[in-house]
Amino acid sequence: MTLAGITVTWAQSATQTVRGMVVDAQSGFPLLGVNVVVLNTNPLIGAVTDAQGYYTLKQVPLGRQSLRISYIGYEEQVIPNVVVTSGKEVVLDINLTEQVSVIGEVVVTAEPEKTVTNNELTTVSARSFNLEETGRYAGSRNDPARMAANFAGVAANNDDRNDIIIRGNSPSGLLWRLEGINIPNPSHYGSLSASGGPISLLNYNLLDKSDFLTAAFPAEYGNALAGVFDLQLRRGNTEKHEHLGQIGVNGVELGMEGPFSKKSKASYLASYRYSTLGFYEMVGLNFGTGTATPEYQDLTFKVDVPTAKAGRFTLFGIGGKSNVDLLSSDKGSESLYGSEFTNDYASYQTGIAGLSHLYYFNSTLHYKLSLAASRQEEHLYRDSLSAVDQTPIPAGQADYVNNKYSAHLTLNKKFSARNNVSGGIILDLYDFDLMNRRIVPGSERVIRNANGKSLLSQLYAQWQLRFTNKITLNSGLNFQRFEVSRSEVLQPRLGLQFQLDQKQTLALGYGRHSQIQPLDIYFVRTELPDGTVAETNRKLGFTNSHHFVISYDRSLGTNFRMKVETYYQKINDAAVELAPSSFSMLNAGVDFEPINRDSLVNRGEGENFGLELTLEKFYSKGYYLLLTTSLYKSSYKGSDGAWHSTAFDGGYIGNILGGKEFSIGKRDNTLAIDVKFTASGGNRYTPIDYARSAQLGYEVRQDHLAFTESLNGYLRADLKLSYRINAPKVTHEFALDLQNITNRQNEFARAYNPRTNTVHTQYQIGFFPIPQYRITF
Repeated sequence: MTLAGITVTWAQSATQTVRGMVVDAQSGFPLLGVNVVVLNTNPLIGAVTDAQGYYTLKQVPLGRQSLRISYIGYEEQVIPNVVVTSGKEVVLDINLTEQVSVIGEVVVTAEPEKTVTNNELTTVSARSFNLEETGRYAGSRNDPARMAANFAGVAANNDDRNDIIIRGNSPSGLLWRLEGINIPNPSHYGSLSASGGPISLLNYNLLDKSDFLTAAFPAEYGNALAGVFDLQLRRGNTEKHEHLGQIGVNGVELGMEGPFSKKSKASYLASYRYSTLGFYEMVGLNFGTGTATPEYQDLTFKVDVPTAKAGRFTLFGIGGKSNVDLLSSDKGSESLYGSEFTNDYASYQTGIAGLSHLYYFNSTLHYKLSLAASRQEEHLYRDSLSAVDQTPIPAGQADYVNNKYSAHLTLNKKFSARNNVSGGIILDLYDFDLMNRRIVPGSERVIRNANGKSLLSQLYAQWQLRFTNKITLNSGLNFQRFEVSRSEVLQPRLGLQFQLDQKQTLALGYGRHSQIQPLDIYFVRTELPDGTVAETNRKLGFTNSHHFVISYDRSLGTNFRMKVETYYQKINDAAVELAPSSFSMLNAGVDFEPINRDSLVNRGEGENFGLELTLEKFYSKGYYLLLTTSLYKSSYKGSDGAWHSTAFDGGYIGNILGGKEFSIGKRDNTLAIDVKFTASGGNRYTPIDYARSAQLGYEVRQDHLAFTESLNGYLRADLKLSYRINAPKVTHEFALDLQNITNRQNEFARAYNPRTNTVHTQYQIGFFPIPQYRITF
């Protein structure tokens, strides 16, 4: 019996449970009676969804499994590569699309589709991603933004930050959305006016399938010029309490999830992280701050409470704080921040909390109301150091606080499989207190000192018309108003998709997209000749752009696809200086310094166009491949009337990624090897006017030669090794991400030394090994 007992225990530990919910893709309403089966199992493992749309698959073998979901009147769906481990149950929610019935048309079962987005109204330039993809790619550091840099049209030439450049646009053109709410910059050490930072606040262990969009996005997304991250947090396990522990570059992490009660489907999910960069500093590895050690911590949670009629209440939140003291003695030549002639003290805090309610009036009509509050604090203090004895001299201070109160109300009506209409209102009330000053011996200049409230409001309507199963029209309209400048704009969106045959899809997309300026820009003070001050940027309106996209997608086999997109973006009303100069807000984010320009007007222009190619072999037969290539041109016109390359006009981007998995042992332990190679054009810069700089004692650029010079091309190779052990009821995962394995010295910037009137080259992070251990149980 003892031997038999061991055999039974082994069989039980070599399987796991897969559970989730199946809903209608357009209405979101749960579907009763859907068949969910695990392919290639004998005997066949399957389940049927209940009245609430839930399904449970028990004793699913460990390893990568494929699910087939079928329902009468709906397109069949196959979901490959569902990773099943011993330490954690799989919770997988599924959207099914209803077929359009057309007399005489033959409905063909859908091929496995791995790039379908959560948002049914996307037509072009969009892709979904999940937890596994975020953690799998070499060099991504479990960061959604760094992961997205592997996609076509996206550049990330800064090893120390996760700001991304989409099709030549400024990083500040990116919109972050979480659980339906527009959120502030979700990064540690992330400023109010930026969209990224060195460490992400987003915890990939808690992310559900999410969307990344780069052009002509649906009408519900406003206040963005470049792209959108539409993120979802996953639900906690509704049947079993589970735990997670992890240590890596993002910190020491402890997480837990599970049901509140066995009598309901209510669940919780929470995780806390604390920084571990002190370890890297002790072993002599540089992460861009010299010998200074950044400290940070964050917490993420979600509570999901289902209600009657398929409704639910959801409570969610993210909070983090970070600080670093960058002293001159710590910086040295390897620091990418500040100057060796200053001491800088920085602290940041970000908090986001939201509550949403979803209610179904019937199976085709529902509303969702989301309410949220966020707070962003940024405190900076700088001392300059005496050239004689290094005595600290106060040089500047910035204290920024921005509270934002948000509401998003949506109403969705599915009239039929052909017609789906939705609309909504988004309100973002800013409550801000912004102060910063620059100090020189004997005088002080207050750059901004403003507090108050202002409202950004949006109204939108969207319509999806499916003429047939092969032809879909997505249209919409977004209206925005910003109270600081009392600006208004109307933004039409249009997308048309043709499925030419089983293997080919052609899509066209257009959108007008508008964005306000970073909030602090509006309150820069101008000293007038009579000694008074005025906020000359307060009348700045929206920067507007028109996106045009043509997309062609072709299946080259069951697990191999090719996608080609070409695009053109015309930008109008960019903020430039009133007096003739090459300055434009389209170059915001090129460095870490705040923009303190006054007397700005909406008279600038910009232009981005390019061609993108994606070749992707989805994971099958133990390996995957991804090749993305982009050729592009990015230019702008300032108030000088001349066209210049933007700071982000690198010209080309290329990525090659691949990975191979090896199954080891009866428990399907897995050894994985992932590689990545990236090549892209260097960022551009404006050459120094040495004579003028020597005369004035500070850096002066040759304005008429704006961004005519470029850094050397960026090249980097990464290698990631990982090993997953499926022990009984516990999964151990070990990984070593060897970033920049060739230790290439990629250029970061040309830094000016005012004391010697010379320029030296700053280099990015060299070879950087990142070990990680993860346990789930």
